[in-house]
Amino acid sequence: MPRGVSRGVVALLLSCTLLLTTAACNDDTKGTGAAATPSATASFEQQKLAKTRFVANAGLAAGATYQWIVKPYRAGTFKKGADGRTLALVKAGLAGAFTYNRLKAALNNAKGDPLLSKAVAPLTAGIESLKELGTKLRKGEVGDADVGAFENVINSVKDAGKSAGAEVVDQVPSTSQLSGGS
Repeated sequence: MPRGVSRGVVALLLSCTLLLTTAACNDDTKGTGAAATPSATASFEQQKLAKTRFVANAGLAAGATYQWIVKPYRAGTFKKGADGRTLALVKAGLAGAFTYNRLKAALNNAKGDPLLSKAVAPLTAGIESLKELGTKLRKGEVGDADVGAFENVINSVKDAGKSAGAEVVDQVPSTSQLSGGS
């Protein structure tokens, strides 16, 4: 038998043996119709990862907001006739959409931790209000209230995370992350 085929056969046999062994060992629920339930350890790990993921997603949202929306707005880059205005507006639009996406992901992550879930729940409406602001930024129709809305939501998410023991630190995403590259 060629070497590649023999390795495949051996791998298949080992996989079947492992499958049959674990099936035989887990025969204690036979006939009860009980479904497998997650263990306490899996639940704990899921909650721990939920907090970590929340911090990462909220940090990326905060970093994108500050770097590509707040900072250029305060510098006057969004004003008509400003140098680099078009590129700044495109980046701000991408950052707005990215921020909304990461905040939605952070909300989903928060559901895995009871304390964090309670702290973040009231912010859902504020995050939803950011949905259309990315397009508004890209078109150059942004004002103080729009930039303020991003800042307020980000600060609220940071405060909620901090109160639940998940302090959010700004993390500036790369341009490829903004455009959906990774």
